Amino acid sequence: MSDEDLSAEENRAISSLIREELAKRRMTRAALAEDARLSLSTLEKAMAGQRPFTLATVVRLETALGLKLRRGGNGHASAEAALAPDTLGSYSRPAVKWLEGSYLTLRPSFSVAKGIYAYRTEIRWDPALSHLVFQESERLDTAYKQDGVVAVPHQSGYIYLVTNKHGQHRMATLSRPMIGGEMFGLLATLQSGKGATLMPIAIPIVLAPFRAFGANPRFGLIRQEEAEYPAYEKLLRRCINEPFIILQPE
Repeated sequence: MSDEDLSAEENRAISSLIREELAKRRMTRAALAEDARLSLSTLEKAMAGQRPFTLATVVRLETALGLKLRRGGNGHASAEAALAPDTLGSYSRPAVKWLEGSYLTLRPSFSVAKGIYAYRTEIRWDPALSHLVFQESERLDTAYKQDGVVAVPHQSGYIYLVTNKHGQHRMATLSRPMIGGEMFGLLATLQSGKGATLMPIAIPIVLAPFRAFGANPRFGLIRQEEAEYPAYEKLLRRCINEPFIILQPE
C-alpha cells in the first residue's frame, strides 16, 4: 500500500458517504465514474473494499460530487463519518443527520377506546457509541418509557427503533420521512394483561416533528372530545389508509 492509500476504516467511511450521495441523487456509479474521470472498475473495487482508495481518486470524487469526503483535506476521513455497526446499517452521521431531533409520537391507547397516547421521542447521535439512539419522555406511564438504538439499513428503506432490555425486545418499524418529516409505521411491543401477564401487541405508530405542532404539543392521553384529537387521529389513520402498514384482518 502506498503512502497515498487510505486506511480500511477511511475506505469504509468514504464508501458509505458515496453510496448515500448516489442514492440521494439517483445517480449511477457509472455516471459518477465518468464525472470523476475514473474507470468504473476502479470505483467499484474501491467501494467494495477490494482495493484502497488513493488520495488522488478521492480528490477526483470530491470534485465530481461537490462534497468533502475527508476532514480538512488532510487525507483522513472525518470523525463525522465514523460508521455505525453493521447490525444497525453501517451508516455515518452525515448520512442520517436529517433524522436527529424531537418528535411527537402518537399511538392508539391500550386502555381507552378511540383514545390516542402522545409522548415525545428524541433521536440523537451518540458520539461514544458512534450511532443514533432514541429516548422517550413526557409519558404518563414513566415506568414504561423506552430508549434504545436506531437502525437505518440501506436495503429495506425503513428505520427501526429497537429496545433490548435483558433480552426483552420492543421495535418500531418506520417509513422514511415524508415531505413534512412524518414517519409512519408499526410498533411491536407488550401490553399489560391481567395481573402480571404481558401480551404481544402490534399497533400503528407515527413520529411527527415538533415544528408541525408548535413549540408545545399536547402529551398524554388524548380523548375524542379534546381539541388536539382530530389532527392526531388524522395522522394515525394515514398509517393504514395510504397504507404504510397492513394489519391482517381476523
